[in-house]
Amino acid sequence: MTVLSRATVLSNDGHDLAAALQTIREIGAADALDVAVDDAFPGASVEITALEGRFGLLMRQHGLLRGLTQGELSDGTLRYLLWVAALLTPRPPTLMVMNEPETSLHPDLMPALGRLIMNAATHCQVWVVTHSTRLAAALERAESCVSIHLNKELGETRITGQQLLDGPPWQWPKR
Repeated sequence: MTVLSRATVLSNDGHDLAAALQTIREIGAADALDVAVDDAFPGASVEITALEGRFGLLMRQHGLLRGLTQGELSDGTLRYLLWVAALLTPRPPTLMVMNEPETSLHPDLMPALGRLIMNAATHCQVWVVTHSTRLAAALERAESCVSIHLNKELGETRITGQQLLDGPPWQWPKR
């Protein structure tokens, strides 16, 4: 008998991606998983295989004669699937902070990632730090999005439009 373990939360290094996606499929949001993949890669699907007690990932894409294993996927495709697993987790955290989620993703994936993030924001509070104007625009389409734009003035990062007296009083702590 083979026992495969599930992953209700994606590990910090992503080694259990296939298990996390299978868990989402079984106890989470199978339809949302399929929609997230098709939204980013039209006509594509992700299958989870079980071989010798381990889960494997197989991505089928239009025009390819066979599915691609996890090791054959591009860095951007793999990163998108990691975001899918993190954002569709059946056990969402109360706060999820995403630092530059656009890293290694093709710019055309930003609208799909934005929709995925906004879906996750219905289950937990999500903070996104991004340099991608396309991702920011996708997120700002949602009524619930609160956007804070930053700019650099003389080497100092400031909130756009905030005046000196608008900010909270803050000083370096004394030693």
